[in-house]
Amino acid sequence: MKFGKSICVLNVGGTRYAFTREVIRDFPLRRVSRLHACATEKEVLELCDDYDRDRNEFFFDRHAQAFVFIMLYVRSGKLRFVPGVCELSFYTEMLYWGLETAHLDSCCQKRLDERMSDIGMDSLSEGDIILSGDECLTPEETVQQIALTGRTKWLERLRKTFEDPNSSLVAQLLASVSVIFVIVSMIMLCASTLPDWNTAKKTTVEEHRIVEAVCIGWFTAECIVRFLLARDKCDFIRHPLNIIDAIAITPYYVTMAMAGAGMPGAGLGVAGVILRVLRMMRVFWLMKLARHFLGLQTLGLTLRRCYREMVMLMVFVFVAMAIYSALAQLLEHGLDNNCPNQDYASIPAAAWWVIISMTTVGYGDVYPVTTWGRVLGGMCVVSGIVLLALPITFIYHSFVQCYHELKLRSARYARNVTSEILQ
Repeated sequence: MKFGKSICVLNVGGTRYAFTREVIRDFPLRRVSRLHACATEKEVLELCDDYDRDRNEFFFDRHAQAFVFIMLYVRSGKLRFVPGVCELSFYTEMLYWGLETAHLDSCCQKRLDERMSDIGMDSLSEGDIILSGDECLTPEETVQQIALTGRTKWLERLRKTFEDPNSSLVAQLLASVSVIFVIVSMIMLCASTLPDWNTAKKTTVEEHRIVEAVCIGWFTAECIVRFLLARDKCDFIRHPLNIIDAIAITPYYVTMAMAGAGMPGAGLGVAGVILRVLRMMRVFWLMKLARHFLGLQTLGLTLRRCYREMVMLMVFVFVAMAIYSALAQLLEHGLDNNCPNQDYASIPAAAWWVIISMTTVGYGDVYPVTTWGRVLGGMCVVSGIVLLALPITFIYHSFVQCYHELKLRSARYARNVTSEILQ
């Protein structure tokens, strides 16, 4: 639109904000930035409630206090709820201005998910305002979006495609291919430990090499592309999953280099053992599935939130194990000089019996034979059930809460991908 003045005024619920035309054009709120592209007053009125041409003022009949907090997000990159305002009402304001739940801080996002769950709005639609893939950004990314143009913007979209499986349809397709290769690689790894594997490998050696080379090639290409697209290369290298990827990929190339040099891995002694250990690190590729499966994400989030309860559980177990193992060693071995129970010859040996008794596993390989030892065993089992049950309650409730939060987010991501397909 050809603005009459260089200064544009936004009137939101009676509160005025003045910006230059350049700021309006690159404004992080999509509804405001779209004003610059309007060619007629009719198009302007589709975005705002009224327009004063003389004063170049745009009227928005929206919640003024909520917009104050949204403006704080524009300036600082942090979006939080307005105190005293209903979460769903503020969420409506967010949708109006072109924001979504991903822009909220994690604490407020949790509050919104709980509020939606309480009133049974798990499927609350964000389709009132169709969000494209460019709008599904984190708070820091939205502020940076002003400077992303041309090649930089294209690289940013490509980075999200490889890093966030839920960012677009293409990202989901790439993630599905990656999951297939992980599964194939795990099947090959498990099959390689079977007794008949070496015999079968002699008859189909070429097929095995091709499958293994294709899997390793995909993981290598994926790792290299993600490294090249990473914003911070040092953070990428330090990430645990990326370290596991490198450890799992490297043995294949080391083996190929040694084979080319006439040094078969079976005759390398200690080096061969180390190489086989590193080869088994491929099993950790299964952790990549956590990016795609809700259950594994829930488990990881629960463990991260409940680390205090997990530490408390370990303390309970270790204290009880130290007490019961010392008493068991004394009753079964220390006090019986005629026929001591050799299974309890030391406290560490008795600790094995304590841990399998407290967890109610009871393999039966070690058991008390004296009367007082059996009484102690009964006390050990009962106390183990009680001690394990105490923190488990907190972990269970946290697991349910984490699962519900991730389920809501997954539903929102699915609606975004559906909107992309329909468009």
